Amino acid sequence: MSESTLLFFMSGCVLVLLVLLVYQQLALRKGTEAHLMDMCRKVNDILDRDSDEKVMVFTSNKALMELAAQINRLLEDRQKRKAEYRRFERTSKKMLSNISHDIKTPLTVILGYLEIIQLDSKEEEERLRKVEHKAKQVLDLLNEFFTLAKLDAEDMELAVSEVNLSEICRENLVGLYDILVQKNFQVEVSIPETEVPVYGNKDALHRILNNLLSNCIRYGSDGKYLGLFLRTDEAYAYLDVVDKGKGIEKAFADKVFERLYTMEDSRNRDIQGNGLGLTIAKQLAIRLGGELTLVSIPYEKTVFTVKLKRASGFFREMDRETDERNS
Repeated sequence: MSESTLLFFMSGCVLVLLVLLVYQQLALRKGTEAHLMDMCRKVNDILDRDSDEKVMVFTSNKALMELAAQINRLLEDRQKRKAEYRRFERTSKKMLSNISHDIKTPLTVILGYLEIIQLDSKEEEERLRKVEHKAKQVLDLLNEFFTLAKLDAEDMELAVSEVNLSEICRENLVGLYDILVQKNFQVEVSIPETEVPVYGNKDALHRILNNLLSNCIRYGSDGKYLGLFLRTDEAYAYLDVVDKGKGIEKAFADKVFERLYTMEDSRNRDIQGNGLGLTIAKQLAIRLGGELTLVSIPYEKTVFTVKLKRASGFFREMDRETDERNS
């Protein structure tokens, strides 16, 4: 074989080897990119579903294996932090519930003694009345915290039954009659004379409506108007609590349901609020399978609407069948 032929052959071999080497590197690069994309998709899926899975990569590439190991370390640390936060949250809610209960009991006793002292001491009656009023404010605040803590801890059982929403509306209005007259409110009411049965809990519905009416009197007093309207369709009952006061700007409409959020004028002594009433009302409505929404046009109309599922006599029929079996 001539020298030129040998040189040509060797050149050809080198060229083939170079082509194979480039192809191998491109294949490795392509495989690495594919593994990286798979890892990205997996991490994204784990975060979206908030799962406790790990990233798995099947490759001989040591760099990719090390990267997967470090990602898994971060995921494990995230899971530990998440578990610690949940434990802390549960502990905090339980602690708040216990503290509220422990403080509420002596306050109730204090109020009882104040009532007795007022009967025996006419001179100090006015001062004692003020002390009693402040003690009741503290007790009301603790009751709100206590309720919210139990709701947050899912420690409040709400037995759902068929409840007449019309009667609940009437009872709450009667309870506020004196204060509405005292504040010269114009009251407009539309409640069906017939029963409006809904799926709910009587105590929870009283709490929701009382909180909404109290909020209307406190923050809507400028309008000197309170409206209470109960309406229905085939599936739902809608309870509208309306005032014509200063209202709530659209930008802050969602914030009124946040705990401890109060309007700026809550600093006014006459209309102080603790910022928990609407939070509790909304959470109770949700727990009952309903909704609580707000639409407000300042100084024109502010409407809180409670939406609840109508009952179709299901519970009443169950009670009737139970009575028939027992008889």
